[in-house]
Amino acid sequence: MADPVPLGRPVLGLAEPQLLVADIRAACGFYAGTLGFSVAFTYGEPPFYAQIQRDAARLNLRWVQGAVFAPGFREREVDVLSATIAVDDPKALFLELQAAGAPFHQSLRTEPWGARTFIIRDPDDNLIAFAG
Repeated sequence: MADPVPLGRPVLGLAEPQLLVADIRAACGFYAGTLGFSVAFTYGEPPFYAQIQRDAARLNLRWVQGAVFAPGFREREVDVLSATIAVDDPKALFLELQAAGAPFHQSLRTEPWGARTFIIRDPDDNLIAFAG
């Protein structure tokens, strides 16, 4: 159980990581169609910003012109995460996403500290970890 928050101390809420993407519509399609998120909104015409959500998880997508990562970045920094999402049943979600054909960067495993994790690679090379 978490320690009680002292009176008058600000309390942090949910984080909403911002992922850089090369195509907002394609990214929304991937997250909705493959990972089971829904599109909360898109902004701009053509869209350059969007938010996707699934349960309490929210990710903001921001269009950038050109490559999202510098050439060679993923070869040098193979496990740099763009976001981590907590999940109550990692195995069930892993099996769901596996059946949907999600592209895994790392399969389901138990970490040395006891967490069960897996990592998805989106079409823009963002790595999204799911952990519980």
